[in-house]
Amino acid sequence: MSGGAKPTVADCETMPLPRSEIPRARLPGYFLSYLLARGMIGLFRLLPYRWRVPATGKLAAHVLAPLAGFRRRIRDNLALVMPDMDATEVRRMCIDVADNAGRVMMELFSTEDLKARARRAPLGGPGLAALKAARAEGRPVVIVTAHFGNYDAARARLAAEGYVSGGLYRRMANPYFNDFYVAHMRAIGGPMFEQGRRGMTELVRHLRSGGIVGILNDLHAHGGANLTFFGKPAVTSLITAELALKYDALLLPVYGIRQPDGLDFEVRVHAPIPHSDPVSMTQAINDDLEAIVREHMPQWFWIHRRWKTWPYPAQQAHADRAGGT
Repeated sequence: MSGGAKPTVADCETMPLPRSEIPRARLPGYFLSYLLARGMIGLFRLLPYRWRVPATGKLAAHVLAPLAGFRRRIRDNLALVMPDMDATEVRRMCIDVADNAGRVMMELFSTEDLKARARRAPLGGPGLAALKAARAEGRPVVIVTAHFGNYDAARARLAAEGYVSGGLYRRMANPYFNDFYVAHMRAIGGPMFEQGRRGMTELVRHLRSGGIVGILNDLHAHGGANLTFFGKPAVTSLITAELALKYDALLLPVYGIRQPDGLDFEVRVHAPIPHSDPVSMTQAINDDLEAIVREHMPQWFWIHRRWKTWPYPAQQAHADRAGGT
């Protein structure tokens, strides 16, 4: 299994600008969008938590997902990796996947309620003993997770046991909503590191001091390795494995699994990924995630463009010319 080719600068997704670099003429529009989003979240927060979360899930499933074209994305992804899935099941997935996404969003903006629920969540799994041993030894830990169930519930549950983890996040385009979003993530527990050179420096410093960091590693990653997920090529970042190897950190998959009532969770700590080489370790991460997604299909974020073509056509043509083919 080989690593993916490196993309050119033009192929890479650009990071959103910080507020100080955004043209002033665009800021009022961002601020208005932020106020509208805050207003909608505020209206839902008037409801009791046990009604608020399901109501947001229904809004996402029946209004937002169709308008945004997410149902088509879900159907396309399922057709690619599970072409034999029954049409009735595909329709149910289109609703349930968006419902879970809506619940996750409202749970993040209901931080104290989420933390209270998470504290009651069962915590177990074959990797829990290794996590306890790492803490006793002062050994750094890289928690690898995904857009599955609710990763913030898992982080809150671990924080309640003293396993406070830092997180890596990607800055949003709207600077006002970004500040709101990051404040809620920090309130769940642990420092947050913004994707980029400065954030990575801070994350490494935290890790080297024996800290815990959590990274979601289930997105298409420009410059990643051309691995597989659900039997199809899926370009995947090697960052979690590389960090674990460089700093002798425990590499541990952790998942927050939504329970049948739609509000509670089980937090499962899977067996550590053995140290070998970045590609093999990252493929093991993909395989571990695939196994738990197959157990709880609607809880993974099938809305992502996970299986993008790689190498890109322009890069492949360049490689063919360079090779004389």
